[in-house]
Order: sequence, then structure tokens, then C-alpha cells
Amino acid sequence: MKDQLREKIAGEITLSQDAGKTIRKWREEFHVSQQDLAEYMGVSPSMISDYESGRRKSPGIAIVRRIVDSLIELDEMSGGTVLKKFGLDKKHDCVTHIAEFSSSISIDDFLKAIDAEPLNDIFDSERHIHGYTIIDSLKAITSLSSFDYLQIYGWSSERALIFSGVKYGRSPMIAIRAHPLKPSMVAYLSPEQVDPLAIRLATLENIPLVKITLPVSILVDRLSKFE
Repeated sequence: MKDQLREKIAGEITLSQDAGKTIRKWREEFHVSQQDLAEYMGVSPSMISDYESGRRKSPGIAIVRRIVDSLIELDEMSGGTVLKKFGLDKKHDCVTHIAEFSSSISIDDFLKAIDAEPLNDIFDSERHIHGYTIIDSLKAITSLSSFDYLQIYGWSSERALIFSGVKYGRSPMIAIRAHPLKPSMVAYLSPEQVDPLAIRLATLENIPLVKITLPVSILVDRLSKFE
């Protein structure tokens, strides 16, 4: 799985229209600072900063490989938390759609793309989203174990979890609050009514909570432009 992850990240950076943003997305996913990455690679922090900001032209294959290898090796040195998470690549039955974005997008751009209605005021313009998962709420409640829970995060935890079949929204937020891994955003797809408790739990966890009324087919089509 480590080699698959290495190839995925390297390919995603190389093929991205904005390699710098994609490098930043993966560096943040591995929870590695620019300083630590630069120190491990034996380069100046300004070089990493210049690549991520676009001040320096897109790196060649050799530099991309060094960046990817360094992220993976740093993760292994700290216990392999990220590698363990990505080791779960089987899609659970409760997941109806899952996708990763070619580069991270701002929370504002994500909200505009899906015509989302905010349900709380936890919206940090610095927060980015790397992908999304659409989850059948009923199937998740009845069949998703704590071990399976990691599968809904795909390749990145910095994503929007979109729950369909929601009545009041309490159960998804209770499950999210009980698990240490948190998404960048939670969305309810055409809920019957959102319970104030769900909004309160999302706010306590510092998670943006939104409502979407688009049909699934249109939602997936709009989000596909970011893949």
C-alpha cells in the first residue's frame, strides 16, 4: 500500500494544474510543517514555500519524488499514522460516492459549488477541502463499525462528509464526535429537519455544518470539476 500511495501522490502532483497547491495539500495531510520537510530534505524552507506559492516553477519529477518520499519517511518515523489510515482502501457499502480533488480547494469555493446553506458559523477561510464522501446515513448507522469508520475518509481526512437519508442529523454528529478523526466539513443532503443538538455538536467540534438540497446526480457532477 505504501508504494501505491507514493505513486498516487507523485502522480497527482505531477499532473495537477497547480502543483504547488497539491504539494501543500499532501504536506498538510501528513501534518508536516514546511520547516520540518525542508530540514529532512536538506533544503531551505523558502524552497518549499516557493513551490507551494507558485513563486518557483513546478518541480521536476526528481524533486517531486524527494518530497513524496520525505513525507512518507517522516510519517514512518512518527509511527506511520497516515500510512495506516490509507491502508484501508476497501469501500464500505454505506459509501455511495467518494472522490479526491486534484488540489485542495477553499471552503468558500466548495460552498459556492454546491449551493450549500450554512447551519452554524464555524467557517474558517484558511480551511481547505481535499475530497468528499457521500454516505447513506441509515446504512452507516446499522453497519459501520469503528474499524470501518476510517474507510469513509478515502485518501484524506480533510474532506466533506455528506450524509444522505438524514432525518434530524443527530446520529451522524454523535458518531463523528465519538471518533478522534474529524472531517473538514459535514453536510446533510436534503434533511427532513435538522435537530438543534446536531448543530450544537458540530459547533462544539469546530466543524462547519451545512445543508444541501441539490439532487445527488447534480451534486456529484458539480464536484467532479475539482477532481
